[in-house]
Amino acid sequence: MTNPLMAIQAHGQSAWMDYIHRKDINNGERQRQIEEGVLGVTSNPSIFQKAIGESDTYDEAINEMLYLYPHEIYEELAIEDIQAAADLFRPVYDKTKGIDG
Repeated sequence: MTNPLMAIQAHGQSAWMDYIHRKDINNGERQRQIEEGVLGVTSNPSIFQKAIGESDTYDEAINEMLYLYPHEIYEELAIEDIQAAADLFRPVYDKTKGIDG
């Protein structure tokens, strides 16, 4: 069976995930998706609101930052996740000369 994510690349298209979550970064799920053909990930405040608010994945990190204002906690969590995702996608970025990743 042909991998649809790889098949669309043959037509100049790139599949990106519109979802970022620390759990997927830490447990290898995001890396598996990259290996299957996902070429990027997007993020925005509503994506992070869902990720942070609908799981306990972030609870420990939040508890360590309670001295910060809520918007500062959000920024710290978002930056950490975006940096970790960027690290995972760096080989894609390099391979596509900055088009994806």
